[in-house]
Amino acid sequence: MQKNELCEIAKRARENSYSPYSSCRVGAALLCADGNVYTGVNIENAAYSPTICAERSAFSAAITDGKREFSMIAVAGEGDVFPPCGVCRQVMAEFCSADFSVLCVTPEGYREYTLCELLPHAFTPENVKGDTL
Repeated sequence: MQKNELCEIAKRARENSYSPYSSCRVGAALLCADGNVYTGVNIENAAYSPTICAERSAFSAAITDGKREFSMIAVAGEGDVFPPCGVCRQVMAEFCSADFSVLCVTPEGYREYTLCELLPHAFTPENVKGDTL
């Protein structure tokens, strides 16, 4: 799949966002290693803390379907570059390598980052392997 195609899927997904409080719609398209694509949207909540981001929504859908290997994600907010929040970066670090591609959709196309660029010195499953007591 081409990067531009994944960005377009994220933009289309954004239309299904549930964002009545912030009016900030976000869509994500997650490409799995096997070629499947899972979309997600931000889902806000009046209590705020139960809100889920589009990226975690996409990962949740893929993981629920048994996927564990991912190639890249496109994130489409409104306006200019809309990078994943810290919590979403941490979720990505749970399942993805440091060179995992994150495409932040812009009006002109996208900006590409690696997960390591967005989350240097990530806390990963490797940090908790071995003796824990």
